[in-house]
Amino acid sequence: MNQKRTFGTILTILGIIGIIVGALAFLGIGSIGLSKMNSAVPFVVGLIFFLAGINLVKTTGDRT
Repeated sequence: MNQKRTFGTILTILGIIGIIVGALAFLGIGSIGLSKMNSAVPFVVGLIFFLAGINLVKTTGDRT
């Protein structure tokens, strides 16, 4: 596994975590003290990380 794919995987995992935190904050579940508008920030950042990671993994070719 090369460095680009590894970095893409890390970005994807961080994106999933950001999306989950944003959704939980929007729903008011847990002890995340964010308002409805402020909960959009981790969701959008997580979405950007997720899409960038998926794109990086998808476009990186394998070396043989």
